Amino acid sequence: MQRLGKALMLPVSCLPIAAVMLGAGYWIDPAGWGGSSPTAAFLVMAGKAILDNMPLLFVIGLSVGMADGNDGAAALAGLISWLLIQAILAPQTVAMISGKPLEDVSAAFGKINNVFIGILCGLIGAACYNRFKNTRLSDALAFFSGKRSVAIVTGGVSIVTALALFFIWPAIYGALVTFGMSVLNLGPAGAGIYGFFNRLLIPFGLHHALNSVFWFDVAGINDLGNFWNNTGVYGVTGQYMTGFFPVMMFGLPGAALAMYHTAKPGRKKTAAGLLLSASFAAFLTGVTEPLEFSFMFLAPVLYVVHAALTAVSMFVMAVLPARAGFNFSGGLIDLVLSWNTPLAQNPWMIIYAGLIFFVVYYLLFRVIITRFDLKTPGREDDDHVRTESKTASGGEDFTAAARAVLAGLGGAENVSSLDNCITRLRVEVKNSAAVDEKAIKAAGARGVVRPGGTSVQIVIGPQVQHLADEIKKII
Repeated sequence: MQRLGKALMLPVSCLPIAAVMLGAGYWIDPAGWGGSSPTAAFLVMAGKAILDNMPLLFVIGLSVGMADGNDGAAALAGLISWLLIQAILAPQTVAMISGKPLEDVSAAFGKINNVFIGILCGLIGAACYNRFKNTRLSDALAFFSGKRSVAIVTGGVSIVTALALFFIWPAIYGALVTFGMSVLNLGPAGAGIYGFFNRLLIPFGLHHALNSVFWFDVAGINDLGNFWNNTGVYGVTGQYMTGFFPVMMFGLPGAALAMYHTAKPGRKKTAAGLLLSASFAAFLTGVTEPLEFSFMFLAPVLYVVHAALTAVSMFVMAVLPARAGFNFSGGLIDLVLSWNTPLAQNPWMIIYAGLIFFVVYYLLFRVIITRFDLKTPGREDDDHVRTESKTASGGEDFTAAARAVLAGLGGAENVSSLDNCITRLRVEVKNSAAVDEKAIKAAGARGVVRPGGTSVQIVIGPQVQHLADEIKKII
């Protein structure tokens, strides 16, 4: 599940370009939805080309992300799985197989082209690649040895999977729709419940699985896709995204200011460097992990408060009503891009609500930190103070930081695999006891997460890709 959470970030990272093009197109022609301006039409259709094929992005992204070595052969296997299942479970094919008239075929098969099936096909492609990439056959069949055997095996597995889905997909689809509709029917309260659990799952990297239910077309909600494609309901679509804007742009920076003001006098400068850069990332792009990881393990009670305030924001923004959407996260860039989209509703309310949440976050965090003497950044005991290194979070000398982090992991010989998502290094080690968390943090890491077993996650920030590349070079 940890690897799945990481792999999901690859296809999600393709969405911002769609947001840029659709946002610009709707900004040019908000009334005609692009139809009244050739330039707007060009941009809108370009953005739709990405969003309309989102399931395929998940197939390829997950196949590569879950495959050993991120090999492209796994993407080809995932694509084969997708094409087979789509053809076999198409309504026309189901009608032919079952001998029913087309109109009597379950509506579930009309929704087989979705992200859920895309994820399943991606996992099949990656699993077949990991298991059969080194297969050796006799000389007569040697051409199909190794990676060439993966596509053949994937085809067989996909046919069996399609047969199973023929019987169980209608039940699965029905359960997903029931769950989604039960939350949808709760209206603003449902949005609040979703927001609360979304934040609670962040430490485990499993929030993407929950997001797929509400943002994509897994349970018929497809809040993100419907918002940008203008296929939703005005005043309803967007309620599972809007409430994140006040929290990410204003609330968390307010929490950061409270942590700075409550830091010990001699450590305010060090705390400021961490909190300011993390706040800027949250405000501009909606990337909140560097800031959230700065206190979620140091002061878990604050993180629960943060999750509760996110639920309140989701509920309040749904009630006002205000609607805005994002293709990446709830930062300023996506807010500007979505401002003039057809389904945007009173986006100016987000600014006013955000200012209120800034104050609420600041006051609550400051009171709780001082009342319970929580060890937030700048308030650590003397024996836990570490020197922040700029190299791991935004400096230019990533080589030095890479060597320091690698040493903290027990050296190159202790690393089984290493990859990264947007803000974290995700590492599998051979001996977890050899990992020195203090050394890793001294190298500039925002935090170290030990999900269990031999898995180690190191929170770095938006520059994590450069650090990961340097570590791979050293290894």
